[in-house]
Amino acid sequence: MKQLPLLLLASFLLIFIWSGIAPKDRFTWYLEVAPAVIGGLILVWTYRTFRLTPLLYGLLWIHALILVVGGHYTYAEMPLFNWLRDAYDLDRNYYDRLGHFAQGFIPAILVREILIRKQVVRGHGWLFFLVVSICLAFSAFYELLEFGMALATGTAADAFLGTQGDVWDSQWDMLFALIGAIVAQLLLARVHDRQLRFFR
Repeated sequence: MKQLPLLLLASFLLIFIWSGIAPKDRFTWYLEVAPAVIGGLILVWTYRTFRLTPLLYGLLWIHALILVVGGHYTYAEMPLFNWLRDAYDLDRNYYDRLGHFAQGFIPAILVREILIRKQVVRGHGWLFFLVVSICLAFSAFYELLEFGMALATGTAADAFLGTQGDVWDSQWDMLFALIGAIVAQLLLARVHDRQLRFFR
């Protein structure tokens, strides 16, 4: 189990390198992979002083992969989700929705871990509420970042926005992040609590 973070980092680096080889849109690739790179550097930097649970390391690895795969293809053109769109006569490529669900689901466990280990809050009722609120706030902040990038770069950010013609795309993105934050806690809280006992 001690080797898990190293294995996850090594496999991420391989997929990251693949992602950077001839991506569909280089500018979009930079924008999409930046959070994964920044997050990875923070995890490496804090590994000795604030080691995370194996559950959380695994979830962060999944989130990073979603980001770099989305960066390679763009979120609107991920091939598997294009196939799903065509096979099931869907109205769009839903990889973007998966990404925003993950944007709530995975940070929920990160926020939960920090709040518990730093003893910011006691009692699971307030913990649940604060985790959901922080994740939703981050999702809204990310939508504002996308908005700012679109204003600053014009059409260069179209692939990054990935709205696919949906005027309610930002609202759907925040809704999926909200659902992800709730579902993560309902599904994983007990497993997470068991792993957190190791750090007390």
